[in-house]
Amino acid sequence: MSKESANIVICGAGIAGVSAAFHLAVRNGVKGIVLVDERPPLTLTSDKSTECYRNWWPGPGDAMVAFANRSIDLLEQLARETDNAFLMNRRGYLFATAENGAALIDAARETTSLGASDLRHHIGSAAPYVPAPPHGFEDQPDGVDLFDDPDLIQQVFPYLSDTTTTVAHARRCGWLSAQQLGMTMLTQARDAGVTLLRGSLSAVDTNGGRINGVTVETDSGTTEIATPALVNAAGPFTPALARLCGLELPIALEGHVKISFSDPRHAVPRDAPLVIWNDEVALPWSAEERKALAESPETRALLEPFVAGVHGRPEGAGDTVLLYWTYEGGSSDLVLPVPYDPNYPEITIRGMSAVIPRLAEYFDQMPRPYVDGGYYAKTPENRPLVGPLPLEGAFICGAFSGFGIMTAMAGGDLLAAHIAGTPLPDYAPAFLLSRYDDRAYDALMATATASGQL
Repeated sequence: MSKESANIVICGAGIAGVSAAFHLAVRNGVKGIVLVDERPPLTLTSDKSTECYRNWWPGPGDAMVAFANRSIDLLEQLARETDNAFLMNRRGYLFATAENGAALIDAARETTSLGASDLRHHIGSAAPYVPAPPHGFEDQPDGVDLFDDPDLIQQVFPYLSDTTTTVAHARRCGWLSAQQLGMTMLTQARDAGVTLLRGSLSAVDTNGGRINGVTVETDSGTTEIATPALVNAAGPFTPALARLCGLELPIALEGHVKISFSDPRHAVPRDAPLVIWNDEVALPWSAEERKALAESPETRALLEPFVAGVHGRPEGAGDTVLLYWTYEGGSSDLVLPVPYDPNYPEITIRGMSAVIPRLAEYFDQMPRPYVDGGYYAKTPENRPLVGPLPLEGAFICGAFSGFGIMTAMAGGDLLAAHIAGTPLPDYAPAFLLSRYDDRAYDALMATATASGQL
């Protein structure tokens, strides 16, 4: 058994833990940080996302918009410092609907009123709409471009279904390389003195009602690390690590998967934004297929409407497309790899054809997709937990649900402010565990109409 010491131990080398290490060590000069994970960095959930970011967030309150804007500020700062090493773009999110135009207009008004900049309602003409370039993020519009003239929508976005009545192009949104972002931060953190320890954190010493140290099982044996501070950034293992500290957290796990496939026909245009369909979808089947599906109880559900929210985007310089659809929700146990419906790839491609009809060209011979996935660690109202826990020396940077890539920068920044004692932003209380003891917060969240999850 070896014995070591550290000023701070961070458990979890996913995007949240790496961001915490980066902001503590690089941005705040904190020394003596050990980052612990039994897996290689950024390989459990952080590399399974659609790698997107947005400042389109529903209320109530402006905390999530402010948090996202801060995160995007920090992403842009790092991109400028590194010559855009992680390929950040500003393609935007394109929300589209055939049936729920009034709700989409309300959502656009709400998110811009909460701090996502201006709403530009285009009537009769697309001017002064500026299409998003395929690369880069500088000198681009923010806010939201709103269209509710179907003829104008077809002129500007001809690849969308001609049933589309309303679209909202949220502009301070896009995607990046999550792996390169994480490795950029990790490399700088290690250069600033952060130690990466490969192993499983198996025990926490909480004698005296405080953090005293942790035990880590490594390939070379057991390591005990004396430390006064432990950061729980363990992703889907966050609840289990909290229990090692004698704490219970209001976090549930949800398994999610995505598909990627080759689109040689370019049904999804290579310069498209992330496209989201805001309507329920009845999967398109031929009369013969419908008859066959109706004959079996196991397949009859494929004839029922599926929930709104199927979305996708082009990926990279080739012809790859990513599609994602959470049509089955609810909490789940942690099972690796993430189990998924074997029909998920075909369901998702057929569902996405509701908004991008040319995907129907693949119905006769479905592409062979690659499927991967991870787990969301999610609070009841789907907002993260960042800050001190009710045990001296214990902190959390987690519960980022489906928005870890886009908000982990702000999460690491906020955590570092709590630990380093620098001024806290106005939104800090909204992400504390203690918010659940605040009646005003309960009353605010009782007015919520959307979780912000796509």
